[in-house]
Amino acid sequence: MKALVFPGQGSQFVGMGKELYDSRKDIKDLMESANDVLGFDILSLMFSGAEEDLKKTEITQPAIFIHSLAALKATDALGTEMVAGHSLGEFSALVANGVLSFQDGLKLVHERARAMQEACDAHPSSMAAILGLEDSKVEEICASVNGVVVPANYNCPGQLVISGETEAVEEACVRMKEAGAKRALLLPVNGAFHSPLMQSAQDRLAMAISNTKFRNSTIPVYQNITTTAVSDPEEIKNNLIAQLTGPVKWTQSVQNMIKDGATKFVEVGPGKTLQGLIKKINSEVVIS
Repeated sequence: MKALVFPGQGSQFVGMGKELYDSRKDIKDLMESANDVLGFDILSLMFSGAEEDLKKTEITQPAIFIHSLAALKATDALGTEMVAGHSLGEFSALVANGVLSFQDGLKLVHERARAMQEACDAHPSSMAAILGLEDSKVEEICASVNGVVVPANYNCPGQLVISGETEAVEEACVRMKEAGAKRALLLPVNGAFHSPLMQSAQDRLAMAISNTKFRNSTIPVYQNITTTAVSDPEEIKNNLIAQLTGPVKWTQSVQNMIKDGATKFVEVGPGKTLQGLIKKINSEVVIS
């Protein structure tokens, strides 16, 4: 069984999508429609903008979404039986399986990105990558620290990202190293994605989702919150909303996809981050 997987924030790069844009008229038309939806020229930022601009959440997220859906048009999706996306990538996956239109998905992604940026500005906070510790130990240490610090991204065995108030994250990093972590590295982000500090962003996204049409899916999506196959539009909506303050359980999602029959994973979008993570989760599946 073939699964399509879509990357999240961090896979952006200057020049992203230009080759796809130049390759086919239907892809060019799709990408140009993004400028109309957003009301500004995001393609110029993607193709030739400053790297610092492309790192801004309100630019990064729609840029990756646009690139991913352009890449989908150039991908052989025949025979796909399941989809999933890492954080932001879940919106791309929901266009791929017919739940959202490209335009509606882009509007939601843009609103999500702006809401997350505002939450970051209101509550300066941090994230950190923890390498070489069991998930259960990371969870235990987070729970023992005063202040807000929680597991945010279960990326693959031995790689977990934590998120929360800066002092709490820094204290957790010290304890992780004491517990034997190979690395506990603060990430260059000024925000605590997938933590309770995203509550204001979650409220805004919930409102936007409530006003958006979600169709019945053609194939199931394995969502970050549940890690299992979901097809019901109302359940999909609720899980998208919960994802903003809850963890991205990528390891568990991939494991469940494999358990349900996935033997080939195709990454659709900029970069190859998910290919590397999936290989560490299960080295026996075919990845491209």
